[in-house]
Amino acid sequence: MPDARFARVDALRGMAMVWMTVFHFCFDLSHFGLWPQEFRTDPFWTVQRTAIVSLFLLCAGLGQSIAVAQGQSWSRFWRRWAQIAGCALLVSAGSAWMFPASYIHFGVLHGMAVMLVVARLTAGWGTVLWLAGGIAVATPWLAAWGLQAAGPELAAWFNSRWLNWLGWVTRKPFTEDYVPVFPWLGVMWWGMALGQYLHRRHASVLAGRVPAVLGGLAWLGRWSLSYYMLHQPVMIGALMLWLAVVR
Repeated sequence: MPDARFARVDALRGMAMVWMTVFHFCFDLSHFGLWPQEFRTDPFWTVQRTAIVSLFLLCAGLGQSIAVAQGQSWSRFWRRWAQIAGCALLVSAGSAWMFPASYIHFGVLHGMAVMLVVARLTAGWGTVLWLAGGIAVATPWLAAWGLQAAGPELAAWFNSRWLNWLGWVTRKPFTEDYVPVFPWLGVMWWGMALGQYLHRRHASVLAGRVPAVLGGLAWLGRWSLSYYMLHQPVMIGALMLWLAVVR
């Protein structure tokens, strides 16, 4: 059925949303000095961030494979893409107000806006997507090695904001969120390859129902973009209000 929802994919995306919310709430507590943590260097937090972003992009790849299988038109794709790109601009504006020195210039929504176009254009690659994903994941390490060998002038160019969105850098930029095209496109490609495989060989795995207890996660996954845009302003606003009252 065209445009049918896949509750299991929605629930998986909803799980990522809940995990992200807990992560961001802990970050907010640290930001306001209520529970200081080293989010940039502590593996407990950095590994979680990597896992959360991976789960998001895997779900995005799954979603694209389903959309292509259902015959989604390019016009509908571009409507959804415009929503994501517009929200990415809002994230940049909001983060520039709150974190002027480290605002988000290429975070998860910026990365998704680019990667979704690439994923859509390469949907016909079939099993090659698995290999392409592996190469995409490996390229940042290969690029860093090559740039270090090439010298500081070329490295400085790729480390700048003009090109660091590619992910071929020798140092990560100072920003609150950074999800460059590489290696993350590889994760989205793997998600698309997995979705195509399951749709072709094990369709029931995607289309099956979810237990009633997971119904809330499936609902949340259907509204992931709206929730993503609202959850941090609500949590930050609530913490600011609470601090204003207790202090």
